[in-house]
Amino acid sequence: MKTALTIAGSDSCGGAGIQADIKTMTMNGVYAMSAVTALTAQNTTGVTGIMEVSPEFLAMQLDAVFTDIRPDAVKTGMVSSEKLIRTIAEKLRQYKADNIVVDPVMVATSGARLIAEEAVETLKAELLPIAAVVTPNIPEAEILADMKIASREDMISAAEIIGRKYGCAVLCKGGHSLNDANDLLWNNGSCTWFNGKRIDNPNTHGTGCTLSSAIASNLAKGFTLEQSVERAKDYISGALAAMLDLGKGSGPMAHAFALSGEFAKEAE
Repeated sequence: MKTALTIAGSDSCGGAGIQADIKTMTMNGVYAMSAVTALTAQNTTGVTGIMEVSPEFLAMQLDAVFTDIRPDAVKTGMVSSEKLIRTIAEKLRQYKADNIVVDPVMVATSGARLIAEEAVETLKAELLPIAAVVTPNIPEAEILADMKIASREDMISAAEIIGRKYGCAVLCKGGHSLNDANDLLWNNGSCTWFNGKRIDNPNTHGTGCTLSSAIASNLAKGFTLEQSVERAKDYISGALAAMLDLGKGSGPMAHAFALSGEFAKEAE
């Protein structure tokens, strides 16, 4: 069985972060592992607290994983401080990690900022150059490319700026009222659009975490980057279309929408 590692923060309501990553990886057919960067107190209405782990303890978690069950792909998510980013980059280089997907999480769906200002520059310098692909949304791509994005052409320009500067593929995610759910993949100078249908579901908590984890899962299984993105978008569309409705704010998706079998049955 192929394996994947998520390096991210915990979401106490289970819709985003490592909880979403583990559900997604499991549903996409790989064995999921995790290294926790922070505990968050959050629900569908917002984040009320963040407690980081120490760089030393994060390094111990990564050593524990890589020296025993080596991941076939790695996804990084919420990392809020400079020291933790440096620790992750150092360990991924040390172990020559494969198929690194960097989700540059900067702002939660609820609007809460999840990364310190100074950590953004460290993320650019340390994580992006070792990534196979980085998956920014529009606001994150604007920060990484240092430009305003207001059109499809701007998405192409921003993705190219990021990709050429850091030597990685870039999946610039649409949405944010720009072009529905159409995403742009820039890979070695080549651009591919992945058109998605906008699903009228306000419950989008954890969509970024879920998409990047699904991409990592498919890379782990040997699919090309283009195939991995397409399969990941199909998965997230299914999870949204299931119309799960939990919580008082932007609720989680139905990660297990395709789960069936004896142990998934409900009581009659």
